[in-house]
Amino acid sequence: MPSNQQPPAPINEKLALSILALVQFTHIMDFMIMMPLGSHLMRVFSITPAQFSHLVAAYGLSAGVFGFAGGFVLDRFERKHALLTLYAGFTLATLGCALAPSYTILLLARLCAGACGGVAGSVVSAMVGDMVPPERRGRAMGVVMSAFPLASVAGVPCGLWLAGRYEWHAAFFLLSALSLAIFILAVCVLPHVQSHLTTVHPWVQMRAILTHRIHWRGFMLSAVLVFAGGCVIPFMAPSMVANVGLPEDKLFKIYLCGGVATFFSTFLIGRLSDHYDKLYVLAIISAIAAATVLVVTRLKPGPLTITLTTTTMLFVTMSGRFAPTMAMIANAVEARYRGGFMSVNSAIQQLASGLANITAGLLVTSDSTGRLHGYPKAGYLSLCAFVGTVLLAWWLRAAAPHAALPARLRRLATAEAVVALPES
Repeated sequence: MPSNQQPPAPINEKLALSILALVQFTHIMDFMIMMPLGSHLMRVFSITPAQFSHLVAAYGLSAGVFGFAGGFVLDRFERKHALLTLYAGFTLATLGCALAPSYTILLLARLCAGACGGVAGSVVSAMVGDMVPPERRGRAMGVVMSAFPLASVAGVPCGLWLAGRYEWHAAFFLLSALSLAIFILAVCVLPHVQSHLTTVHPWVQMRAILTHRIHWRGFMLSAVLVFAGGCVIPFMAPSMVANVGLPEDKLFKIYLCGGVATFFSTFLIGRLSDHYDKLYVLAIISAIAAATVLVVTRLKPGPLTITLTTTTMLFVTMSGRFAPTMAMIANAVEARYRGGFMSVNSAIQQLASGLANITAGLLVTSDSTGRLHGYPKAGYLSLCAFVGTVLLAWWLRAAAPHAALPARLRRLATAEAVVALPES
């Protein structure tokens, strides 16, 4: 046998996906940790809900701007080198958040973290699309998306405990140390991915990405997908404290329960996305998520079990929409465009998330007692986005039917195409 034979793909896939999930874990935790710290930061810095929404939105807006710029050049660089460079910048920016002495400095550090972390997230998605064949891509996206429940189960509760025991800075010190450890692992373990490399001029590549009709359908779908969550998630924790009466030291239970449930549901939904039409899977999950949002945004003081049940369902359904949707989008894009597309796509997602955060900040206000008003309005806006997500996914499937097909039908369609090729 030749000495340069490739090792078994499944083993490489599992190893690489595990590291990519850890990269996503820190990226998501960095974004998520701001939200449960909302009431704490508003008190420490004496800021309004609108100013707090700027802290949350800063990450997304910065990631959006730099993600779009990255779309011009990402496909000209080897994936691993690009990811490591961006992740190093993210680690330093997170350390800057930990050292921030004021609201303004923290806001600047969040902008830097978004510039690096958001683009790194798009490289992760591109690597999954490059390494994993379409018939396993739904499960692969599920593995990477498991970073969300992992951040909820381990990262956020631990960060909240440190913030309560010491200060809010401690949560970011933990995250920066963890990011450094994962960076070292990524250097040692991640494979080099070069199959996508292109010598096409960046402007020509970007023009091809931005003028493709299927790409625009994917961009619009991604934007509405994240907008739905961005309307309600940032103020969920402050609402639990101010409106439901949940003590701050009990907030970790929301993220712990939601994370544990989502950890298992993410893998299940990923498998369902590979075995059934991805549009149908998305539609069912979105319907459940819409009903849950209407309950959560109107939640009143009551038993802890009711609070945990509704918030856990919100975690499960919000995150569950991503596996079928992102698998559809990745399937619809050609490999030669995938890095640049995912960078622009991530930019659009981050901008949509930032816009949703700012919009929610305009809708939600607080009175002299600290109680929040206008949260149900944010829920209605999220409901409209859920409907838009399903409609846009249907529109994408109409242009690229193969993107939503279950694995067995994709294999059948590919086999038929190969058989028909000599006749054409």
